[in-house]
Amino acid sequence: MDAKRGFLPEDARYFSPEAVERMRKASGHVCYLINEGYGLKQAVTFVGNHFLLSERQRLAVMRSVATEEQLALRREKEVSLDGIAGKTVWIDGFNTIITLEVMLSGSLLFLGMDGAVRDLAALRGTYRLIPETTAAAERMLAVLEEAKIASAVILLDEPISNSGRLKARLADLGAARPFGLDIRIQKDVDRTLCEQAYVVTSDSIILDRCRSWVNLAGECLKRTGTDALCVFERMEGGKPWQP
Repeated sequence: MDAKRGFLPEDARYFSPEAVERMRKASGHVCYLINEGYGLKQAVTFVGNHFLLSERQRLAVMRSVATEEQLALRREKEVSLDGIAGKTVWIDGFNTIITLEVMLSGSLLFLGMDGAVRDLAALRGTYRLIPETTAAAERMLAVLEEAKIASAVILLDEPISNSGRLKARLADLGAARPFGLDIRIQKDVDRTLCEQAYVVTSDSIILDRCRSWVNLAGECLKRTGTDALCVFERMEGGKPWQP
């Protein structure tokens, strides 16, 4: 079984200090272009070609940056853990579990300009449980219990392999928790989450459309002392990013 979710041997070279410094310069160019109205994919392709970035480096940049308008909207909609007591949270199941599996596997995680934590694990319709899956689920459920939520709805994508096995594992682990737990396997996970409040995800499209969101993965990283790699320049005044 793959006990290193999201890991590739080439990562040591792709994300060396020298490579990260080059990616930060590239991210600055990408931010300028997307704030001027260029599409993200087109901007990353253009800048990535100029800076000779690998596909994996380009994906890291793409998942880390956002426009100033997006950042302002996401900050406005972010809800702290203190703000979800007594609420129902809606969880992007695979998105959240895989990020925590990557964290527990010691693979690379990336800090987004919006504060969300993202990984480079490629799902592509296939998923299998690994030794870190149980610990990832337990950490997620423990944070939710501490936040004193009323209930949680965990959505799993139907087309993804082993979604049923993950549902069963989550149900077993959540049975003794003091909040309601509803685990659903469905086809339109993104569409459902885009309509909800108190959404747990790092998916950029959902963050831009949902009513509010919770940075649960970021909280888990803080509690474990895990660092996420930053591939953009941190500057004052919110350009391009303000903590």
